[in-house]
Amino acid sequence: MPPETAQEAGGDGLAARQAAFSLLNEIFFRRRSFDEAMTGAQGFGDLPARDRAFVRLLVATVLKRTRQMDAVLAHFLHEPFDALKPAGLINVFRLGIAQLAFLGTPQHAAVNTTVELAAAEGIAHQKALVNAVMRRLAREGFPEMSDRDAGRFNTPEWLWNAWMKDYGVETALDIAAANLGEASLDISVKSDPRHWAEKLGATVLPTGTLRKPLGGFIPDMPGYAEGAWWIQNAAAALPAKLLGDVKDKTVVDLCAAPGGKTAQLAEAGAKVIAIDRSAQRVVRLKENMQRLRLDVETVIADGATWRPPASIDAVLLDAPCTATGTIRHQPDILHLKEPKDQEKLVALQRRLLRNAVEMLKPGGMLIYCTCSIQKAESEDQAEWVLSQGLPLQRTPVTHNEIPELLEMVTERGEIRCLPGHWRDFNGIDGFFVARFARV
Repeated sequence: MPPETAQEAGGDGLAARQAAFSLLNEIFFRRRSFDEAMTGAQGFGDLPARDRAFVRLLVATVLKRTRQMDAVLAHFLHEPFDALKPAGLINVFRLGIAQLAFLGTPQHAAVNTTVELAAAEGIAHQKALVNAVMRRLAREGFPEMSDRDAGRFNTPEWLWNAWMKDYGVETALDIAAANLGEASLDISVKSDPRHWAEKLGATVLPTGTLRKPLGGFIPDMPGYAEGAWWIQNAAAALPAKLLGDVKDKTVVDLCAAPGGKTAQLAEAGAKVIAIDRSAQRVVRLKENMQRLRLDVETVIADGATWRPPASIDAVLLDAPCTATGTIRHQPDILHLKEPKDQEKLVALQRRLLRNAVEMLKPGGMLIYCTCSIQKAESEDQAEWVLSQGLPLQRTPVTHNEIPELLEMVTERGEIRCLPGHWRDFNGIDGFFVARFARV
């Protein structure tokens, strides 16, 4: 969203900024994800769609640039952040700085609305401090940094070290810089992508996914109510395609919710069994399948232990992961994920992989994928499962299968998408896909 559009979306509305303040408090103090916070953020659901878009942009900007903004703010304050009272005052400052430094909000509007927000949220006794800091920032300006430097500065150390180890400094800098950008909205359609691209004001990507700028209320878009399409990142749409012709085959979609890949498989004619351990997420998956008018069997179960009644043709395992490939549209990951989360997830991924192999009939296919950039959750896991003496062999992906993604097919025949890829199309989520066959 360009700065002038961001300014128009937010206008001078205090309600939008209060909703953004509530979201940030939920994320930073209650450790809730961006999506979870939006369901409970005070006033967010009551805002017009245009203001909700502004709030999302404002909060995402704060989350992506927190460390950068805090470093400047620390220079202006005479006390450490943990001494600020109340604790939420730090988020008032962050929202003001985001508007002033990154969203192109006029200086007087950024200063005045930040002071108004402090008063409206019961922090009136700090109005003088807020006013002084914001005016000084407006006067002196926010220090400029290149995207690569800013990306590095705003990336947690543990993630940066992992990316450096896995890819080297240049690629790590590209990943970090790409994460600062605004993600687009990707859409998978049942048929006739060019028709729906015209209806939705979208572009058809080389892989057939539609892409359009974020904005608008999704259920109001043409084709949504009649189930013509669903939201699915272009990278996440790749794994199901690598199973080839699945018509009349039985495919288990492990860890299936919210159901993008389930929908792909069902639309292609597969007999899909969608497994997820979360009852709440299965409800959401069922709702999505009903809207899309697709017949899918759903099971609430732990994918690491559940088994089908008979051996099956294929398993698609989109394993739980740190999701660091999705930072562009889930920037809360920068603040909520820690090394210990990755360690737990690696162990879970291995249990899921072992169980997935046991479900397959001879010749059955296994797709393993994650939306993580770390090789510990992706490439290393593909090597691990092959080292376990299981009746499994790698089935390399060839350039002929996905000629549109040549730069993303590795020497081992796996797919490795990075946020710095596809720059001409505004990037792609970080994603990994490996394909195996039971022998």
